[in-house]
Amino acid sequence: MSTNHYDKRGVSAGKEEVHAAVKNLDAGLYPKAFSRIYPDFLGGDEAFCNLMSSDGSGTKSILAYLYWKETGDLSVWRNIAIDVMVMNLDDLLCVGATGPFLYTSIINRNKHLIPGEVIAALIGGAQDFIDKMQAYGIDIKYMGGETADLGDSVRTTTVDGSMTARMKREDLVITSQIQPGDVVVGLASFGQAAYEDAFNSGIGSNGLTSARHDILNKSYLSKYPESFDPATAQEVLYIGSKNLRDNLLGTELDFGKALLSPTKTYAPIIKALLESKKAKIHSMVHCTGGAQSKVLHFIDGLKIVKNNLFPCPALFKAIQEESGTSWYEMYKVFNMGHRMEIYLQKEDAQDVIDLATSFGVEAKIIGYVEAFDGKQVELHSPFGSFIYE
Repeated sequence: MSTNHYDKRGVSAGKEEVHAAVKNLDAGLYPKAFSRIYPDFLGGDEAFCNLMSSDGSGTKSILAYLYWKETGDLSVWRNIAIDVMVMNLDDLLCVGATGPFLYTSIINRNKHLIPGEVIAALIGGAQDFIDKMQAYGIDIKYMGGETADLGDSVRTTTVDGSMTARMKREDLVITSQIQPGDVVVGLASFGQAAYEDAFNSGIGSNGLTSARHDILNKSYLSKYPESFDPATAQEVLYIGSKNLRDNLLGTELDFGKALLSPTKTYAPIIKALLESKKAKIHSMVHCTGGAQSKVLHFIDGLKIVKNNLFPCPALFKAIQEESGTSWYEMYKVFNMGHRMEIYLQKEDAQDVIDLATSFGVEAKIIGYVEAFDGKQVELHSPFGSFIYE
């Protein structure tokens, strides 16, 4: 996948146009927070603040559609519901919110293609996730939402959601607290956590347009014309060699299940960490849009050096091999092995690593912070060294 392919597919890793469009909006109480934070409009208490996140599964829902049509397996839709919730929940975790949370879902569908059983699976999947998180002290209330039949504008379905919380300002974690001398502890995106039902490929919910078209072959182009924008050049559609049911080498997953692994939440780990070590945490960054360059949105006068990354998971290797994407671009589009970063002093890092390990999630120091004239991420990988600014 060249950058030209990425543009031709109508997607962007850095979302530069979006950032430009919102740059003049009110940045809230703490412009350098991971999520926007506002005064306590709901309660009117100056000691508290309100925060909200809105996100979705992106084009991962199209992969769920393809897999369901090919196999009849409805469980993939339950995983899409998890993706939406985790993309919101883990953003809010980064500012120190641990609940209670209010959640609402937004499902738009083409009713001719997406029947009621899919809607039921989506809603059931969300409730199952809420129940599982409750066992770890993460309190989420499902406030319902909107399900709209929009066949004229939605080719298959979109699945999005919003989550909000109210918390004390004194408990906030702000990215401006990142400082020279900090280390970066990364929490693995792959593997099977104690609170997951199956092995997770690590894919998350970013870069799925490229992953789908770079992995899957042309048979899906003619069989499922509803799965892509007809205005897109066919030269960048389904250009890989794989079928959904082909095995992902080195795993027990087929490519479909690997691409549809639900986005791993770190909520049980972060809640336990904030309860026991909050004073030690300088910042947390959820490596979603922008992937390993995500932190650039939140720093000034700093360089983040990432020189001890996790081994590249099998799915990301396969995407690169199928597409020929530069490794520079891979690390900007996909998390490549870790999706949560915790910034703190080196002497406190082992406590975080041990806590994550106790939940079945690999963790290690993946880099460090130093002073810099400007802002930069310097990344060293087995495939080369790259600079992001």
